[in-house]
Amino acid sequence: MIGPLGVGLRSSGVLPVPTMESSPLAVPGTTRIELLIPTLVQSGAEKQLALLAAGLPRPEFAVSVTCLTSGGPYETLLQDAGIPVTIIGKRWKFDPAAFFRLRTHLARQSPDILHTWLFAANSYGRLAWPARSSSRIVVSERCVDSWKSGWQLWVDRQLVARTARLIGNSRAVVDFYRPLGYREDQLRMIPNGVDTPAFPKEPRAAFLKTLGLPENARIVLCVGRLAPQKRIPDLLWAMQLLRQADPRVYLVIVGDGPQRGYLEEYARQVEVTTHVQFVGHRSDAATLWRHADVAWLGSDFEGMSNSLMEAMACGCPIVATAIPPNQELVQHGAHGYLVNVGDSAGFAQYTRRLLQDETLRQTLGEQARKYVETELSVGKMIERHVTLYREMRQPSRPV
Repeated sequence: MIGPLGVGLRSSGVLPVPTMESSPLAVPGTTRIELLIPTLVQSGAEKQLALLAAGLPRPEFAVSVTCLTSGGPYETLLQDAGIPVTIIGKRWKFDPAAFFRLRTHLARQSPDILHTWLFAANSYGRLAWPARSSSRIVVSERCVDSWKSGWQLWVDRQLVARTARLIGNSRAVVDFYRPLGYREDQLRMIPNGVDTPAFPKEPRAAFLKTLGLPENARIVLCVGRLAPQKRIPDLLWAMQLLRQADPRVYLVIVGDGPQRGYLEEYARQVEVTTHVQFVGHRSDAATLWRHADVAWLGSDFEGMSNSLMEAMACGCPIVATAIPPNQELVQHGAHGYLVNVGDSAGFAQYTRRLLQDETLRQTLGEQARKYVETELSVGKMIERHVTLYREMRQPSRPV
């Protein structure tokens, strides 16, 4: 499938096409939605965009996707859903040529609603779209972006007037962006969506064998990009404590990123390499939670963690940092346990408690699964966006 700028789609792993769980009667007419994001790499925001685009009800919504920089694996899901993808080809942080290509493309597409995702697309999209059309721009922020520098926050602040709605995927994200000058009626919280993954193709015994682990191994699983915000060194220290209490416990880290080499060396320095496996990126990461006894997330900031949601959807109890977005997902003592950022001993202590009490582990895991199934399904995420899009196209309602 070729986008309007002549860019072809590539093939990769396929996700199931989601559907809305329930939908009010459709409003007559078709609404053209343009979704703009930097890339379609395998990361949280990109996955949510792909699930949303593929699941919006047709013919009420005609959807197309534009990537500011490059495509990625989630193009396959979009291709299977018949959604055109255009690659603008931005090469530098400030790329005037890409900006003009984007402006020309948006003018040609003339969508009823432009929905942008992440900082680069949020900035380029709002600047490229005519100011008179600002009432049709939706911006998605996916994280408590404490990493942003002063100039980036300045850009965000200048573009508030060009924004009809800002969506945060957690209350913490909405609270982070509110002080930039947004009115309350501009802000909306729509949580990420996740469905219960299919059972893994390989049984647990086979999975352990591929890692060279004994059949009686207890698995603590961490899935995510190996970047500073994930604070993997804290988890390696926790593993050092935990393995001394129970030598059957192993930490399996799924994912890749700029810190991988450093983290592998750090594991050697703290003498925990015999009980830690770095397995790199796996396309089936969402299904691996069924092999795990406990899920770990040590981040010092997040938006709404897809990996936590996927773990909960599989009935895996959680031990995670008590940052606001995680507190919105995990009820301490009901779905798992929350500890202070950097509290390696807390990670080890609560994990040990879960591993020693199978009934407790199963109870907390089942309660986590039911919560995600009830409140955080992909269908509900799509339905909440549909409600917002319908609200925005009503001429009698100001935006």
